[in-house]
Amino acid sequence: MKQKIIKFINKKYNVAPEYLWRRYPSYCIFRHSNNKKWFALIGSVPYKTLKIPGNGMVDIINLKTNNIDFLYGVPGILPAYHMNKNKWITVLLDGTLPEKNIQQLINMSYDLTL
Repeated sequence: MKQKIIKFINKKYNVAPEYLWRRYPSYCIFRHSNNKKWFALIGSVPYKTLKIPGNGMVDIINLKTNNIDFLYGVPGILPAYHMNKNKWITVLLDGTLPEKNIQQLINMSYDLTL
């Protein structure tokens, strides 16, 4: 699903992923060209780091939102990994949340960071 999400962002917003960290070559960010603010970060972390059941690694996307309290009860949405937990969420890219819902959350994050 990670590649589908990257293609969606690139096509809809004409924004290419930026790979900023040598230590984490699979991590990429997406930001606005005008203000340079991030609206998404994609990476891969161990399930145990997120304190959820599962073995190995899981792809995630971090997104800004204004609906933290509402979203925390949704399967596949967690408090943000390595970001402000009052304004950002982590969404699992493992099929738990339908792709259409993830796209809606990306759109919200994009608009909130304009």
